[in-house]
Amino acid sequence: MENFTPVSAIIGGLLIGAAATLTLWTTGRIAGISGIIAGALFPKKTDVAWRLLFLAGMLTGGLMYLLFNQGSINIQIQSSPLTTIAAGLLVGFGTRLGSGCTSGHGICGIARFSKRSFLATSVFILSGVLTVYVTNHV
Repeated sequence: MENFTPVSAIIGGLLIGAAATLTLWTTGRIAGISGIIAGALFPKKTDVAWRLLFLAGMLTGGLMYLLFNQGSINIQIQSSPLTTIAAGLLVGFGTRLGSGCTSGHGICGIARFSKRSFLATSVFILSGVLTVYVTNHV
């Protein structure tokens, strides 16, 4: 936890909460990223503009971070490209199977006291713990 910064964590959490709340208030939809992306890739007649704006906002936020931090992001991927692609496909399959992703269930669903979201988020966390254990110890 050498890089833990509580102030930026609180600010980030508040921004995520504000975005989720604003999305629900303005569109009546849950701010689940997998659903937003799926709806942007396979759009319905009038349901694409807000999705593209939400995704553009996410990209803009990342670009602003780079701008204000002089491009100081150090990301090191320790798995092979094939493993990374397989993991991405499994996550995509899981979000469809679970009818949502960690942002939809973990942030928006739990905030609405959805029993289904509590269960789904518990399964996400347990799956992550088991995956780390198996990949590091088995």
